[in-house]
Amino acid sequence: MTTKNFINFHVLISHSPSCLNRDDMNMQKTAVFGGVNRVRVSSQSLKRAMRTSSYYESHLGTASTRTRKLEKLIPIFTEALRDEFEPALIAKTMELFVRAKASDDETDEAEEQEDNAGSGVGKSTKLAVAPWSIDEIRVLCNIVHDVSLTEDEIAKAKAAAAKQKGGKKKSEQEFIDDTLTKKRVKAVKEKIDQVRKAIASAVDIALSGRMATSGLMTSVDGAMAIAHAITTHAVEPQDVDWFTAVDDLTQDAGETGAGHLDTQQFSSGVFYRYASLNLKQLQINLGLLPDMKSAETAESRQRAMDIARHVFHLLATVVPSAKQQSFAAHNLADFAIVSFADQPISLANAFEQPVKRDYKNGGFLKPSVEVLANYWAQMNRAYGLSEQACAFAVEDGVKLGEKPTLESIAEMEAWIANGGQA
Repeated sequence: MTTKNFINFHVLISHSPSCLNRDDMNMQKTAVFGGVNRVRVSSQSLKRAMRTSSYYESHLGTASTRTRKLEKLIPIFTEALRDEFEPALIAKTMELFVRAKASDDETDEAEEQEDNAGSGVGKSTKLAVAPWSIDEIRVLCNIVHDVSLTEDEIAKAKAAAAKQKGGKKKSEQEFIDDTLTKKRVKAVKEKIDQVRKAIASAVDIALSGRMATSGLMTSVDGAMAIAHAITTHAVEPQDVDWFTAVDDLTQDAGETGAGHLDTQQFSSGVFYRYASLNLKQLQINLGLLPDMKSAETAESRQRAMDIARHVFHLLATVVPSAKQQSFAAHNLADFAIVSFADQPISLANAFEQPVKRDYKNGGFLKPSVEVLANYWAQMNRAYGLSEQACAFAVEDGVKLGEKPTLESIAEMEAWIANGGQA
């Protein structure tokens, strides 16, 4: 079994006419690469399609809930945890994510955010969209539930309230509540390892990470990086579908013409998908290792590779849902290279010079496969990368270097789970 820390995934998938990802103008997302226009599917779109798929739920569990509006999330988690905690405790615990200060020298803007949030979660408009794990809230509720004020602490809070001079004064109860909040915040910080382990139950957070935006929210460095998928060839110009909808009732009344007329961009192409997975970072995010300096165990590495096999399956099979009712571009990968490596390495530059159509044997797919396989071999030879790689191909006769390709996705998944061994 290899000890290399990164897995690089290179996937080619040919999509029939479709519009899988659109911008704010309802146009296909594109990118210029190698001086020509390519159709693009954003990494955000791919990641969302992966974590919301039925395959993900069946093999990796329930994904996190992503939102910036805690006021909408509270009733959902309250219902899910109603047999374990009082609703008021759940709401108060989740408010701590907005209200708690990260340090004593926060900016005025951050303090203003805290003040705005203090009167209710509903005003937390400055929060970014973030993933939330119900297991994380469960652990936080357990910590918060066990924290209370002593008589001495209550007395000190009352004394502080009595010493207020001039201006707008806070009530005695507000001083007591603030003291309790600070004590709860301290308790959570002292047990942050428990929180991290709870977050690990949501594999999508372990893979994609989470940036702390406020309060007690815990940052997670993502273990997986996914590039925006682009076509291996130029796509110019794009097609436009002029579509109509017939109004059956007006037609019955003798009116002619369409009840609705609109346009939609669409195109087809062979897309290159690339992702890299940091196996050790994944083990840390799963709570299996304390830090990057820690030695892996056979069990922790195997858990990471069990997830890696499912990541490959998702990259090879999942397609964004946009406009699929109109185009049904439910296409699977035609070719893939997976390698255990010492570093993340994209092979996008294989297509910096856009692939030309193979007029003899068809379209862009076959030459794209050949270009990718050849470029992988060239890069490994030029840099002495010594990657441990394997390829999967739907079409017979394709080779990666001198090695024949695997014939089924199940074989590739088994190869990944077995640490790069057949």
